[in-house]
Amino acid sequence: MILDPANLNNKDRYKLMIGAIVPRPIAWVSTMDKTGNLNLAPFSYFTAVCPDPMTLLFCPGWSSARDRWKDTLNNIQEVPEFVINITNEATKEGMNRSATEFEAHVDEFTWAGVTPAPSQNISVPRVAEAPVAFECKLQQIVVVKEGPGGGAAVFGEVLRIYVNDTVYDNGYILPEQLQPIGRLAGTTYAHINDLFHMPRVPVPKQ
Repeated sequence: MILDPANLNNKDRYKLMIGAIVPRPIAWVSTMDKTGNLNLAPFSYFTAVCPDPMTLLFCPGWSSARDRWKDTLNNIQEVPEFVINITNEATKEGMNRSATEFEAHVDEFTWAGVTPAPSQNISVPRVAEAPVAFECKLQQIVVVKEGPGGGAAVFGEVLRIYVNDTVYDNGYILPEQLQPIGRLAGTTYAHINDLFHMPRVPVPKQ
């Protein structure tokens, strides 16, 4: 089967992408608007970009419920900083609650039952319960498309990193202690607890 995305509607393109590109890490993003209202929302279009400068990327989409950009992107345009909190088994319920689309003034920290903790270098708080949190200043926003089906890529330079001592050892994050989860399609998530090692194959000697 060969599919041409031009012949698919937005819903079918979306279902195909989130069903095939799995599991996806989750950026649990905290932001703040110019009046100080806090927002917290998960995004599974998320990855690392490079270590120097340490840069992360997540992609907020267009809100079909409100026919506008999601509050996270609007907040970052007003206050150009944010925290990417890493969610795990212990925080998954709060993360899921924070996915509810409220009006802009509603504090999702309270709704999700999690605690805002002061950041070191930015005004936006991190999630105290998150095992890892990256304080970011906005580097750039690349808008791919405004409107239904559209989205943007938000690049953030990491200024400080919070790491819970229980998940860190000698420069490494311990996956068994982190207990990460992955996003699949629909309401489905994955437990990341069946690990295996596969060393890189070296270039053959001539």
